[in-house]
Amino acid sequence: MAQLRNVVVFGASGFIGGNLVPELLAQGYQVRAVSRRPERLAERGWPGVTTFGADVLQAETLGPALAGVDVVYYLVHGMTEGGGFDEREHRGAQNLAHAAEQAGVKRIVYLGALHPKGADSLHLRSRSATGEGLRRGPVPVTEIRAPIVIGPGSAAFEVMRDLVYNLPVMVTPKWVRSSMAPIALPNLIHYLIGVLQLADDNDQVYDVAGPEMLTYESQMSRFAHLVGKRVRILPVPLLSPGLSARWLRFITSVPTGIAKALVGGLKQDLPADDSEIRQRLPQRLLGFDEAVSEALRQERQQVAEQHPKRASIVRRRWRPNFSFYPKADGATATIDAPVERVWQEICRIGGRPRYFALDPLWRIREGFDALIGGNGLDYYRRDPNQLRPGDRVDSWSVAELQPLRTLTLLFGMKAPGMGGLTFELKPDGKATQLTLTCWWYPAGAWGLLYWWAMLPAHLILFRRMVANIGELAEGPGGHSSLVGV
Repeated sequence: MAQLRNVVVFGASGFIGGNLVPELLAQGYQVRAVSRRPERLAERGWPGVTTFGADVLQAETLGPALAGVDVVYYLVHGMTEGGGFDEREHRGAQNLAHAAEQAGVKRIVYLGALHPKGADSLHLRSRSATGEGLRRGPVPVTEIRAPIVIGPGSAAFEVMRDLVYNLPVMVTPKWVRSSMAPIALPNLIHYLIGVLQLADDNDQVYDVAGPEMLTYESQMSRFAHLVGKRVRILPVPLLSPGLSARWLRFITSVPTGIAKALVGGLKQDLPADDSEIRQRLPQRLLGFDEAVSEALRQERQQVAEQHPKRASIVRRRWRPNFSFYPKADGATATIDAPVERVWQEICRIGGRPRYFALDPLWRIREGFDALIGGNGLDYYRRDPNQLRPGDRVDSWSVAELQPLRTLTLLFGMKAPGMGGLTFELKPDGKATQLTLTCWWYPAGAWGLLYWWAMLPAHLILFRRMVANIGELAEGPGGHSSLVGV
């Protein structure tokens, strides 16, 4: 299979895909990256990578992405989309298998999950069913069944990380005593790429694993020791997986759908027989402590790569107790005015128009900040109409500025986390599309609670802000088309 050099990665914007693509490039493969949101892939700036927008649930979108490729990496899952994800995963696998046959693809590499006999987890059953669906087509499938992956952005790793950083005492369900052999991200990537060099002409299924069989409880204890934290874990039999997932939404920023599926998959031991792939693709497997240390070392860079538009902020301001996954809210409006007019109004923020909507709420928040020793009432602007990088706007600072395109203000009031506002402008004929995003990296459980407390105001505030910016830019008699995001 050494001649298979043209590959396409479905799910390239995800955790595994985002790490697999650059390693494939480094090893000389020709790579296409596919996502339902290709603009996110374009932001990565991978040299020589062609990006495609395609959705495995829309079969008609798959042909252009698959034309002329040798290998498909299938890294797609639907856990973030709530109920019925198993049916959607099954349908997507069928669509991909059929489209791969039509395009003359030579092999599909699918990343699944360990699924021991008797395991009733919907997540694990769906992962196995996806592999079976792919194998129903004539294109040979190599399925790699993995346990928990230790790496920055891995849902299981981030849940563990948030629990250790956020809770000195954990009342946990009994699933924390289930055992598995977690695998380090670099070891998994080695296997995913290595299978392209194996002379496998038929379907193959490989279990992969790390070198240590550990309970989730022992993993959390060892993680805490590595980062200098003291934790006490108290497993109780009363918390069901469903209740655990609902509880986790207030402790970790990992998306609730993923956390729920993850917890469901941890109800039983996950043994693996990785002897065959270790023999065929030998490598040094990282132990748990080494894998965690490597993940923490890479974390800042990985967060920056996940969100390129605020990468420089993350690199400067990141702290280990921030959650990997940010919270976000905002709004988008199409404004009947040129980009120059919209940009002009945005750059007056903090001046005479203040913050464009619900100024009394801003005043209350600023006053509260002053009461706890912050600079919320220390109003200042260098220039009433223009901004430049590094400018101070009241308690905010101009962190990123690309004239007529993007403005990011870094939040400066006292709060448990790091956040800001990003304004993005795109010309739309004679009109302008304005997107406002509020983003927040919570610091611990208090950071998450702060976000939830602010959310009711956010639901109104940002939509009003973009609408009022639109009215100012359009002038008397204008209008803007407003939608929430």
